[in-house]
Amino acid sequence: MDMKTFLRSQWDRVGAWVAIGVGALLLLLGWLGVSHTVYPAEQLPYIISGGLGGVALIGIGAMLWLSADLRDEWTQLHEIARLLGADAGEEPKASPSSQADAA
Repeated sequence: MDMKTFLRSQWDRVGAWVAIGVGALLLLLGWLGVSHTVYPAEQLPYIISGGLGGVALIGIGAMLWLSADLRDEWTQLHEIARLLGADAGEEPKASPSSQADAA
């Protein structure tokens, strides 16, 4: 699998890693900026740009990562359903235990 195919099929995981990496870098830069000054008025720009931006990007990265995992789970469930013979237009067969419960 070449890099272009990988990036197309795993765009959400790649985006998650990029967002988490940039978010961590922003948090680090914000912390470095705040640590060199003692005046709260000079710290606020670092907290707002580095801290809030970094936390937001890490949150977006986590959401993208969860989205990728959910997509993988749904793909596996669709494959299991296909192997069991339950097509989209066909009702899944009831198990013998559920037929006994209905009676």
